[in-house]
Amino acid sequence: MKLFTSGNEAACLGALAAGAEAMYGYPITPSTEILQTWALKSSENDELQFLQTEDETSAGFAVNGSVLAGMKTFTATAGPGTVLMQDPLSMAENLRLPSVTIVMQRGGPSTGTVNYSQQEVTLSCFGGNGEGLRIVYSAGNPQEMYDYVIKGFDSAWKYRFPTIILGDGYIGKQKTSVNINHPLHPIKTENLAKGKNLRNCFSSEDEFAKYLQDSIDDFESNSENISEYEIYGDNKADELIIVHGSTYYIAKEAVNKLKSRKKLLIFRPITLRPYPTHALNRVLKNKKKVYVFESAYGQFSRLTKDIIDFDKFKGKFLSHNNPAKSYLPEEIIDTVT
Repeated sequence: MKLFTSGNEAACLGALAAGAEAMYGYPITPSTEILQTWALKSSENDELQFLQTEDETSAGFAVNGSVLAGMKTFTATAGPGTVLMQDPLSMAENLRLPSVTIVMQRGGPSTGTVNYSQQEVTLSCFGGNGEGLRIVYSAGNPQEMYDYVIKGFDSAWKYRFPTIILGDGYIGKQKTSVNINHPLHPIKTENLAKGKNLRNCFSSEDEFAKYLQDSIDDFESNSENISEYEIYGDNKADELIIVHGSTYYIAKEAVNKLKSRKKLLIFRPITLRPYPTHALNRVLKNKKKVYVFESAYGQFSRLTKDIIDFDKFKGKFLSHNNPAKSYLPEEIIDTVT
């Protein structure tokens, strides 16, 4: 079934398709329509739970408690709200709680603008105190908001790490045709606290270090299974563009316009955490120049530099930043030609 809908509404429909039973959240632009849509659905269906909390921190902890009690639960936020959710997200990392958080990025620092950015990459991947044991998907359009919210729920409950789906203000407000396919067998949940002593506090450094290392090992051993990417363009090209999220579709348009004049290849990580490391390093072989485009001041670029053999690409790795502002295809064309 196809439905003409917005990215925010598609995200909420994806949560329903994934078997979500509850949402706790606080309204904040540009994610508010997710909360509004769920509130409407819960008013029509007594089996769906909804609570507007007093702030984003309490929303995050309400999600944790609900998940522990055996409910598939999620929240949605943006900007300063994502900052406030770092404490409960860190707790979810430590307790290995499979929560889902939808983040529709807006411009910062602080209140900034209520529109668009890709400035919550670092916050989503490594916010809070801890080691960034989170799964982070970067969606690029309303269809992907639907698809990756579903996948986010499945990954969270399969691997038992908190999962974040990154969108942005433009995706959230954009309306387009979205293919609504309900999965037949969403992963079931269980009462995670029943009969178990789940600890969030350890008195011994050695004891906690061992516990934490086990989680790190688990995250790393599953990274190849979780990570996703997309490649587009001419495989014979010796110049590579690396982008994520909605910027990918702008770069695609630029590459298509340049097809008769210049060979280019695009690498798009769909998971920013874990990053598709091996796939990127395979694509980088024999590349003479690498361009990174993002709507932030180097957050995605720093993440990418950590993945590659940067010494090999000194002088060939060109990072282009557009903090809190989208690109036009012509801007990308001007840069690469």
